[in-house]
Amino acid sequence: MALKITDECIQCGACEPECPNNAIYEGGVEWAMADGTSLKDTYTLMDGSSMDAGQRNSPLSVTDYYIVPDKCTECQGFHEEPQCAAACPVDCCVPDEMYQETVDELLAKKAKLHL
Repeated sequence: MALKITDECIQCGACEPECPNNAIYEGGVEWAMADGTSLKDTYTLMDGSSMDAGQRNSPLSVTDYYIVPDKCTECQGFHEEPQCAAACPVDCCVPDEMYQETVDELLAKKAKLHL
């Protein structure tokens, strides 16, 4: 499953540079599927909708760091554990129960993000 950043976040930013998929953004920053990935064309999101990979999207949070679930692979295929959680000094990078994914699904997502 994707990870999320909880309200306990102290806004230190330690997690952001650790993400191999560039799935973590500072509050208020727009995001795109293409950021930090090899995506160039249309991408199908987990909910079945599609968007242009370069499309800039509204921040998922205006004030707090956030993780884009469609880009989070829990570092599968890169590291043995999620690097955001390992870097977080207050343990606020936790599994997001809204996005249940198997290891195989996370690896397939990684393969789509990094052709």
